[in-house]
Amino acid sequence: MLYKMIALSFGFVALILLGGRSFAQEATCAARDDLVAQLHTRYFETRRAVALAANNSVLEVFAAESGSWTILVTEASGLSCLIASGEAFETVRDSLPAMGAPT
Repeated sequence: MLYKMIALSFGFVALILLGGRSFAQEATCAARDDLVAQLHTRYFETRRAVALAANNSVLEVFAAESGSWTILVTEASGLSCLIASGEAFETVRDSLPAMGAPT
């Protein structure tokens, strides 16, 4: 259940970011294998999560032990785009409280 919630969260983030892309700087897009190789070679990032977005795009989160992270979205056409990146990535292992449970 936790993984489904995380996957849904990533999907919503991707949809929000993709929706606002026309107002922001153009995303870097290329063949998936090339982008993944660059993430590994330059930043030592490996895939940490994967989810299917509502528009049938595949969303992947890559991160390194240093804390750098990147969100990569691959469209059904096969084109992959770097959507967001940042620092201080952390894997959270805490379980979320049940819906309706007091906090």
